[in-house]
Amino acid sequence: MGRNRRKKELDKLQKQWYDLNREYQAMQQAGRQHAADARLAAETGDNRFLQHKHQSHTIRGPSRLSTSTDYITSISVPSQVTPNVTDTGSNDFLSYFNDNEDAAYTIYDEHMAETMTEPKKRKRTAAERETYLLELLRLEGRGDCMFAEACPGTSECEGFPEYRCQDCFGVALYCKACTVARHKENPLHRIQHWVDGHFKCTSLKDLGLRIQLGHPVLGQCCNPSPAFHDDFIVLDVNGVHQVAVDFCACEIAQSPTTQLLRARWFPATTIDPKTAATFRLLHHFHILTFESKASAFEVWQTLSRLTDNTGIRTPKDRYEALLRMVREWRNIKLLKRFGRGHDPAGIDATLQGSCAVLCPACPQPGKNLPQGWEDAPQEVRWLYGLFLAIDANFRLARKNVSSDVADPGLSKGWAYFVEEHKYKMFLQGVSKQPQEKSTCVSHNAVNLAETKNSRGLAATGAGTVDCARHNFKRPCAVGDLQKGEKYINMDYLFFSTMQHAKNLVTLNILYDIACQWNKHLWDRMSQYPTQMHIKHGSKFVTFLVPKFHLPAHIFACQIAYSHNLVKGMGRTDGEAPERGWANINPVATSTREMGPGSRRDTLDDHFGDFNWKKVTNIGISLLRKLKAAIPEHNQHQCDFNEFNETLVTKRTEEVAMWKQGVEKWEADMSATNPFSPTTATIMQASVRLTLSQEEAQELERGINNSLHHEISPAVLISSGIGIEEEQHRLLRDLSALGDHATDLQRSKLQDRMNVLQHKIEQWCQVQVLYMPSVAPIRTSRSSSSNTLKEEKAYKICLWLPLQLKDHAPYAICDERLCRFEWDLRRAQASDSLNDLRRHLLLCTHLYKFKDINIRGQRANTRAAAVIRKVEHNVTEAGKSYRRAWTALSRLCGTLGEDDWQSIFPVLEPANVRGMSEGEAGQSEGNRTLSWIWKTQGVSAAGEVLADALRIEWCKARARANRWMEEVQLLLEEMRRVRAFLSWHAAWWDEQAG
Repeated sequence: MGRNRRKKELDKLQKQWYDLNREYQAMQQAGRQHAADARLAAETGDNRFLQHKHQSHTIRGPSRLSTSTDYITSISVPSQVTPNVTDTGSNDFLSYFNDNEDAAYTIYDEHMAETMTEPKKRKRTAAERETYLLELLRLEGRGDCMFAEACPGTSECEGFPEYRCQDCFGVALYCKACTVARHKENPLHRIQHWVDGHFKCTSLKDLGLRIQLGHPVLGQCCNPSPAFHDDFIVLDVNGVHQVAVDFCACEIAQSPTTQLLRARWFPATTIDPKTAATFRLLHHFHILTFESKASAFEVWQTLSRLTDNTGIRTPKDRYEALLRMVREWRNIKLLKRFGRGHDPAGIDATLQGSCAVLCPACPQPGKNLPQGWEDAPQEVRWLYGLFLAIDANFRLARKNVSSDVADPGLSKGWAYFVEEHKYKMFLQGVSKQPQEKSTCVSHNAVNLAETKNSRGLAATGAGTVDCARHNFKRPCAVGDLQKGEKYINMDYLFFSTMQHAKNLVTLNILYDIACQWNKHLWDRMSQYPTQMHIKHGSKFVTFLVPKFHLPAHIFACQIAYSHNLVKGMGRTDGEAPERGWANINPVATSTREMGPGSRRDTLDDHFGDFNWKKVTNIGISLLRKLKAAIPEHNQHQCDFNEFNETLVTKRTEEVAMWKQGVEKWEADMSATNPFSPTTATIMQASVRLTLSQEEAQELERGINNSLHHEISPAVLISSGIGIEEEQHRLLRDLSALGDHATDLQRSKLQDRMNVLQHKIEQWCQVQVLYMPSVAPIRTSRSSSSNTLKEEKAYKICLWLPLQLKDHAPYAICDERLCRFEWDLRRAQASDSLNDLRRHLLLCTHLYKFKDINIRGQRANTRAAAVIRKVEHNVTEAGKSYRRAWTALSRLCGTLGEDDWQSIFPVLEPANVRGMSEGEAGQSEGNRTLSWIWKTQGVSAAGEVLADALRIEWCKARARANRWMEEVQLLLEEMRRVRAFLSWHAAWWDEQAG
């Protein structure tokens, strides 16, 4: 520490000393005054209580002075008066500081070292472990009461201390009478009895404690009535207890059930109850199942072992009683939390969906929306839109056990599940209607809905409609799926939950198969009950596909149903149900064995807790999202502005047209999609057709360049490239044959080689007509011992124009043939890219489908085999593209083509990845798109550049707008949360009134 800083710190310390000295002098004066008061009290004989104030000061560190004040009360007694002594030590100390500055610095440094040094962390030693072990062993004995012979309960008690409570604080031993007396208010404590040198478990019932209900704890009843057979069991968090219970049978006594409830014991039955559970246990079990997903059987086993962990005195089985009490407790708590006890009409007047925890951030008409929101202009109408996400979960299956008659639900559509009777009655009438087939990528959710394995299952899963922005389960939005994810089930759930949002104008509906599901949705609505219909004509409905599922769709769906491109979506991803399944899936192992009513009540309870936890955390969640969204919005807006300014300087009119087009599409999505490429993709078939049309035109003009009556020059080159591909396929199959191939496999390949050999011979005979310079080259490379027929078919060089130019640059070859091969090689590269993209999309879809739906070793093995085949196709498509690219690179010099690489870049292994996959180490937030998903493969580079710029400009604008919308949505949601909570508080005041 420098000298100047030490000087400043020393001055502070000196000032503190002055303050301490002043306080010390005041304390001395107070002491003298107190002594004078004591003397006066002694002289007058008035022994009154004297009070004085005492202040203490402690230096806890540099520049840290703490002061504490105590008011001390003492009885004045004659004592020696404190002499009036003036403390001069302080003045000497201060003068020492002033006269010896170096010594003062030394003292100060020592003081700093003492106050600022952190204490060293001390590790436990082996000796301490020994101490812990010995203390635990000590608790197994009598401890401090080893030689005690008198009970410490009361001064008059003479009993021998031999009973100890495991649940009371302390380890003191008491006699039998004192133990019973001390536990009248704690009748469920566990007692141990010292017998023969060890503690033995006993119960308060065995000691004679009787629990009187219907009266205060220490009160007496004039007409007690013992429980049925005087056999009563209470379940508590510390075990299973046998107790002696007396019900009140006075004239004004309540029923036994009421007496138990007022003691906070929940009876298992209403007639002659013999079992009850404490409210404490039920609440503990309730929260435990929410957090750990423990089953009732696991909790019962825990209570049983807490009671007796030896298996010798196993308590009576009350597992079924616990199941019943827990289920009833859940239902009663549900009704209590939603004010059903305040309704004069009673529980029967409960409306469907009225016991669901609502999302406070979603638009709720009459609760959190501002006045006049219905007439909001189009520019801000999206702020009041409702985001709904639809999905199904096939892990929430239920075995075909029990029935609705034997196990009815206690909640009749009051929370999240739809009312079961109406739901099943409707499905029985329309379940035989066939499922529409998908016209997008093969959606198994659509095409395989009729073939879902339902053997032994009453429900193959559950469908749901969630709040897509905040991941809340919607009221009346969950239902069982009888056989796959059929439209008829998902439609019912959607129309059901929409009854709680009828007045909203803007709807954003997210579904992983929305591109197919929405086509005839409103036509299918006519099949449903009239009360479930919604006036869709007066609403603004947008259908989208969640971001994670979108890459598996065809390109047309990817640009029409994307959250990133559609106006008003903010940064919503639509995957809320998937996150919710992670919370509920651990419960599936228990619910799949339940009856229908128990399962629905249990899942309703878990959905409610999931929503409630979201409510308690929604303020923190929205604030965190807002803090992340603001800088992202600023960054993307800045990037778009720079990009836009760069383009406007050279493409003013084009940018204006782009802006007009994207705004038109945002207002009406039936208009031309600005994110769709307008240039055509080259394909080999289209190039062949073009070449054939050109030859036909030449023939009409009297020009005939064909030297063969059946094979034209274009057909020669096209068929040569086809033979080359056959050679590569044959070589690949031979390499994969292995050393232990069967005769049948070898014969099939030999037949293919023979056919290819004849095809090459015929093609070579025609080739000589158009490329005569090939004949001497082929002759020079052949010998009498190595003829063309003896050479393997897949090794024969065809001497196409590019091969001929490489071998003999000055060989004569018609430039038209080179041009034909150039065009066909470009088309081959384009076709290979299309195959590559198609197989990558299929591979992505198969992986997702396998993760979600495939279970079991057999099914996984088959799925893995299919995926390996698709991955092999991806590899082959990449090799085909690289062959075409190599041919183009060798032909470009001959034909003077220079700009082709902007259309067909080099394909590196890192470029071969799915649309939603980034490079190694890239996360979702910073991943880049492989060029294979950007190129269009068109003939003119200028058109490609203009089209790519247009699409990228539209996407940059969309990114900036989505982040801007996210900020505005979050601010609006924060306002809605405050308004909703205020409304809810007023609603509870109204209920209480």
